[in-house]
Amino acid sequence: MDFAKSEIRDGMQIDWDAPIKMDDGVVLRGDVFRPLGNKQVPVILSYGPYAKGLSFQEGYKSQWSRVIKAAPEVLEGSTNKYQNWELVDPEKWVPDGYACVRIDSRGSGRSPGLLDVWSAREAQDIYECVEWAGTQKWSNGKVGINGISYYAMNQWNAGALQPPHLAALCIWEGSCDYYRELCRHGGILSDFLNTWHPRQVAGVQHGVGDRGAKSLVTGEPVAGPPTLPPEVLAKNRTDTPGEAKEHKFADDYYAARTADFAKIEAPLLSAGNWGGMGLHTRGNFEGWLAAGSKQKWLEVHGDTHFTHFYSNYGETLQKKFFGHFLKGEDTGWNQQPRVSVNVRHPHETFVLRAENEWPLARTQWTPYFLQPDSTLSTTEPKAATTVSYETTSDGITFSTPPMDKPLEITGPVAAKLWVSSDTTDADLILALRVFDPAGKEVTFIGSNDPRVPVGLGWLRASQRKLDAKKSLPYRPWHSHDEAQPLTPGQPVELDVEIWPTSIVVPVGYRLALTVRGTDYEVDGTDIALPNAPYPMKGVGPFLHIDPDDRPAAIFGGKNTLHFAAGLQPYLLLPVIPAA
Repeated sequence: MDFAKSEIRDGMQIDWDAPIKMDDGVVLRGDVFRPLGNKQVPVILSYGPYAKGLSFQEGYKSQWSRVIKAAPEVLEGSTNKYQNWELVDPEKWVPDGYACVRIDSRGSGRSPGLLDVWSAREAQDIYECVEWAGTQKWSNGKVGINGISYYAMNQWNAGALQPPHLAALCIWEGSCDYYRELCRHGGILSDFLNTWHPRQVAGVQHGVGDRGAKSLVTGEPVAGPPTLPPEVLAKNRTDTPGEAKEHKFADDYYAARTADFAKIEAPLLSAGNWGGMGLHTRGNFEGWLAAGSKQKWLEVHGDTHFTHFYSNYGETLQKKFFGHFLKGEDTGWNQQPRVSVNVRHPHETFVLRAENEWPLARTQWTPYFLQPDSTLSTTEPKAATTVSYETTSDGITFSTPPMDKPLEITGPVAAKLWVSSDTTDADLILALRVFDPAGKEVTFIGSNDPRVPVGLGWLRASQRKLDAKKSLPYRPWHSHDEAQPLTPGQPVELDVEIWPTSIVVPVGYRLALTVRGTDYEVDGTDIALPNAPYPMKGVGPFLHIDPDDRPAAIFGGKNTLHFAAGLQPYLLLPVIPAA
């Protein structure tokens, strides 16, 4: 059955549901927005499960209201009727001489097949979609992939397959390590998949049909055309949340969903978000560092998960990148710094700065020692003692005195602790925080929560084993291949990774580290905006609350921090000296 059609709308030639045949015979469906006629132009491609026909404004009302408030320029120069969640607006790209190709991933939206997110089959599908797009009569043979989150994350895997027509990758806020960043933080099961998959993936699975949304442009079901029984839909998708829960260690299941980064050759722009703790920070650094691309750039910004992808700042950066690599234009990209960081200050102030590498070469790696009196200083503690906290409490906060001069920390952060539990395991959740002179915490607009701390880190004590080849003093790398239970009351050495961050702590402000056993919260209140799909207390959807993964009998007791000669806990900070 072929339900593809082509028409002219809003100055664009639009091919709806173009058939794209895969090597196993499955026909995926893509919408193509391109200039009128058959002029050969470069392609901006995306492949993902969120339904290419679902209107941003209808499917993600809360996010749409936030993005147009933060970046009102989104409303300019476009009818916005083709806006799609986490993808470029074709009305702003087609006039610049691009074809925008949006493909529903296998089993989602208008594409049939087994829905298996981030699978090896998906990566192969993207390979074939790139080759299809690169050989159409309207294509100049150069294909770039662009998009946020899911549409960024799968680029690592597809890029490693080296499709011949792939000319550039723009990976905007996309994690790269399926185990450490998406499923299990420090070995602790994240609740994200459990809430995200039913809402954003299964909700627009191919076959939801008439039970789901309809395209505001075509009137067709965004997850059709068939309407299949729920039991058939269940058989046509894998249980992604259940699989993450079942696979506790970094086994072959995760390896199959994690790229061989050294094989990535295409020019790469990796754009991360300081406030993306839980999914959208670490991967943009780690993937960029590991990618084999000889031409690669790193950019880091703040604000929501979607603001700067659509803002003039982000759109200009993307067009500068793609114009250079897909069109051969002199966009000034040759002068683009290898690393661009928007250095973060309190009150949502950012200062863009050009750098040459990551971590920054001039970093002064400085240990700030945790003191038994709950202070934080560069002086090693002398006393041999212990400090305990209930794992269901707010934990213990260690704070510096008020700063007598500004302190910039920009880079990866790590903590070394000696911890015992009254059971056979312990979950450590670390929050790096800043407090103003009045003692009020300074939070930031995060990618998925409007109030996030400066940094977050997690570690399950039984998974403290390090990979000696991959670990660095400032970025410990845990093997996550076995459990090493604790002996109650006996301390073990823990190296906790805190995801990369940036903050300039002003004079009079204090930097603090909170060590706790439950998820960070700002003040316990939920300030979720209208139509928000999850609570917003400081970490958004990235909670760690599964009672099977964290039984109270094991993780609901008391943890103890140990201080002694040779056991001097500290926070390793990437201090950037003042210019």
